[in-house]
Amino acid sequence: MIAEYQEKVKSYVSANKSDLFTAALIFLVGLGSFGLGRLSAIWPDKQPIRVTESHASSTDAVRAGENGGRPQIASVAAEIKGKFVVSKNGKYYHFPWCPGALRIKGSNKVWFQTKEAAEARGYKPAGNCPGL
Repeated sequence: MIAEYQEKVKSYVSANKSDLFTAALIFLVGLGSFGLGRLSAIWPDKQPIRVTESHASSTDAVRAGENGGRPQIASVAAEIKGKFVVSKNGKYYHFPWCPGALRIKGSNKVWFQTKEAAEARGYKPAGNCPGL
């Protein structure tokens, strides 16, 4: 009786080798993935990166023609006077770091603290400024 079952198992295994191999491979990959997931739970947590000091100053502004005429981040941060900026001659308001705002000359900038204040003066959100 046991010999009959052995013969049936052998014939089944020989007839379905590729299917059994695929099933075993899927099982082992799943088992390995589960093990790696459990292993990652015991690894120490990573600490966030914090910027505590900036070595750039507002005098680092780029002269016209250099770097595509765009000011560096430090100089943009030094001249921000509100949350939204518009051009005296334009129709759209921007965040100070948006590409359109970086092209506005300093003498033409008008600052607003809220979107509502800019919209009350007739300005619309800029299309190339993500988040507006």
